[in-house]
Amino acid sequence: MSFDNKVVLITGASSGIGAATAVAFARDGAEVVIVANETPTKLKKVQQDCAKVGKPPLIIKADVANDDDIQKIVKETIAKHKKLDVLVNNAGIVRLGTILDGKVTAIYDELIKVNVRAVVQLTTLAAPYLVKTKGNIVNVSSVSGITINNPEMGAYCTTKAALSHFSRATALELAPHGVRVNIVSPGPVYTDLLNNAGVSTTFEETSVTALNRISGPEEIADLIIFLASDKAKGITGSNYVSDNGMLLIK
Repeated sequence: MSFDNKVVLITGASSGIGAATAVAFARDGAEVVIVANETPTKLKKVQQDCAKVGKPPLIIKADVANDDDIQKIVKETIAKHKKLDVLVNNAGIVRLGTILDGKVTAIYDELIKVNVRAVVQLTTLAAPYLVKTKGNIVNVSSVSGITINNPEMGAYCTTKAALSHFSRATALELAPHGVRVNIVSPGPVYTDLLNNAGVSTTFEETSVTALNRISGPEEIADLIIFLASDKAKGITGSNYVSDNGMLLIK
């Protein structure tokens, strides 16, 4: 698949699925913009990995939970490339808590800001540019938006369900303008997600899948690439699950 002369903006791109997606788009010729609220070292590493296979991406250090930073992301992308063809909303966080332990309200507020509100705002700001290019959006949700993994994940699951529903609403609104919006819902993937949440357990300890395996981030990147490509030109409002059969036994 070729993304020559296409501008692709990816949030949460310093590691895991976001980093793998950046490299995949760069390999296919895209002008990539990588965004994360991480140390410059991590983003520089992704930039170097992209440069090995394609063009070095534009780095934007930004916190998607910050309204001013969201505006900066779009302004710097357009200032550099003058257009936008693909938006990949990948940034997301996990926090654990329950109603009975009294943590869920604070956790929900933190999660909704990153996992949902940031996507709503970035989509709103990016949409006019995507309409001009007849571009598309891929939102990275989770199988947690379909099922409840465990009670401590309740707030996280709620935000991912909201993200998936917002994606479908956006797909319906933007379809008349030729803009497609799709969802990727991974199951367990080897990323920094649990470490960033301060969870000491590993996916091997917490996840059971029908295929008895856990995905690498490159597998999810391949799915994102497909949905963003012309090979998926008839697909919008769809939720593509890649979970190694986790939902079959959960």
